[in-house]
Amino acid sequence: MAHSKAVTLSTGTAHQARKRFGQNFLHDQQVIDRIINEIAPTSCDHLLEIGPGQGALTKQLARSGARLDCVELDRDLAEHLKHQYRDFENVHIHQHDILKFDLNDLDLSNKRIRIIGNLPYNISTPVLFHLLKYYEKIEDMSFMLQLEVVERMSASVGDKNYGRLSLMLQYFCQAEKLFNVPPQAFIPQPKVNSAIVRLTPHCKLPVPAKDVDCLKLVVRTAFNQRRKTLKNSLKTLISGSELGDLAIDMKLRPENLSLTDYVKISDAISESK
Repeated sequence: MAHSKAVTLSTGTAHQARKRFGQNFLHDQQVIDRIINEIAPTSCDHLLEIGPGQGALTKQLARSGARLDCVELDRDLAEHLKHQYRDFENVHIHQHDILKFDLNDLDLSNKRIRIIGNLPYNISTPVLFHLLKYYEKIEDMSFMLQLEVVERMSASVGDKNYGRLSLMLQYFCQAEKLFNVPPQAFIPQPKVNSAIVRLTPHCKLPVPAKDVDCLKLVVRTAFNQRRKTLKNSLKTLISGSELGDLAIDMKLRPENLSLTDYVKISDAISESK
């Protein structure tokens, strides 16, 4: 998340938002303060900021005294941040693609990490699925995302927004929308509304699957053909008679099944292997 005005980089040139990186810099100080208040960082925390950009949030996160790792893809901004925070022993800047960043490379010191970020809307879903691989190491995640994505994350059975993202996020986390953010809060202004969401990994999975990879496959296969009935969308994975044995109506469509139902199907497939 970043500040509105084009910052002057350590090279002496002004930095402008780069469309290829999906950069939209947050400039509304009230929104920035509200995000910081929601996160409430302390010196005991280990924070990871994804896409710090020009560093408006970074400044307040760094001043909390927490260990702060920042992952920034833009080489110019990463160098600018390294220069700006060269005297902060608690701040570590990584010029890296978050989709290829291994959280295990961070020194977590037996402490779960808190993640903050303004995720580029074009890669937000892949980033979320990447981070879920480390859910046991994460205390919470606070993200600025496209409002539509936040609504998909918290959607329940039967909702039009209910789908693969809803199911897999809710398998690992509790999702809570905190507040909306209008386009006017950014420069340049995005063409969509945004929202802040908090994801808190479950201490204990509510409906554990025997094979999570199998569950992911079942959910992905079902929603790749969401207009079809389960009998047709899942026929490559499980037969109609096997679905019937699970007391699941094979005429239902993917959005009509709960997480518990999908875990039942996944477990049945796992056991038959």
